Amino acid sequence: MEVYFDKKYLRDLYVTGTADKKHRFQPQIVRKYIRVIDLMMEQPDITALSRYNSLNYEKLQGDKAGLSSVRVNDQYRIEFEEHTKDGETVATICNITDLSNHYK
Repeated sequence: MEVYFDKKYLRDLYVTGTADKKHRFQPQIVRKYIRVIDLMMEQPDITALSRYNSLNYEKLQGDKAGLSSVRVNDQYRIEFEEHTKDGETVATICNITDLSNHYK
């Protein structure tokens, strides 16, 4: 699966482990975020994420309809958009839109 980052701080957080002053996270959150992104990149398609119960993969509803999410931990989740490439469901492109505090 191909993964693209919608915001610069999300890419920086994945590549370097740090982001700008506005987006600071605890070190264990950053490590788990990187681990989940790596896991997403290893999967052939988005449906493979449903095999991992700890990720709690789901399509969001309501004001976030059109987005999907996977859990980083009990408090944070990664929100992303799903796209298919050339009509194939095998090569799914995820656009990571946010690392959000789910209960905020």
